[in-house]
Amino acid sequence: MGVVIIREMVGSSSQSWSDAAQQAVMRAARTVRNIREIEVVKSTARVEDGRIVEYRVEIKIHFEYEGA
Repeated sequence: MGVVIIREMVGSSSQSWSDAAQQAVMRAARTVRNIREIEVVKSTARVEDGRIVEYRVEIKIHFEYEGA
């Protein structure tokens, strides 16, 4: 592996933190190739009426640089 670029994203889901991370990766994969790994930096949730209604994860996406 040569040069790795790291970008930060926030994913969200009504199901789980794991699904929130997966949603972020799937979204990034639409325009980014060679995603190699992610790092979950922070997990949070939005609460309404005493219940979690949205899970959120802040992630760093690591992908390999293809430039010259």
